[in-house]
Amino acid sequence: MKTFKGRPVVPGTVKAEALVSKGGFNTLASYQKSLMFGDKKGTCSDQNNPDLYEKPMSGKALCLPQTIGSTTGGMVLYCAAALGRQPACLLFSKPIDSLAAAGAILANIWTEISMPTVDCLGDEFLEYVRTGMTISVSEDGTVTVE
Repeated sequence: MKTFKGRPVVPGTVKAEALVSKGGFNTLASYQKSLMFGDKKGTCSDQNNPDLYEKPMSGKALCLPQTIGSTTGGMVLYCAAALGRQPACLLFSKPIDSLAAAGAILANIWTEISMPTVDCLGDEFLEYVRTGMTISVSEDGTVTVE
């Protein structure tokens, strides 16, 4: 078990199974099929992300370095939350970009969905965490990996 301290962008508490990507997360490419065709598991459709491709993201602790890609990224996160297909939380090793932050914050404000979001967890976080591990997130941005 190891604990990491990050910056809470959207404070909240959650316990969920980790789903880890070592590469950047293209929000639009990852959620495109789920949002267009009604896949409630939020199965990742980004074939350029071998860590996540064809894996369900809904309800998982999504562990990422950063987001990449389209300027629609924030709205895609918001829409995934509005449809109940969001990850349990978003955990970034690097600082979050403004678009992903906007999507997480808007989802928190405009829906009744809780999607805690923590950034600046550090490179050691992504080196340590593995898909399938249990993640606990606290309001203050403390992330415990078991």
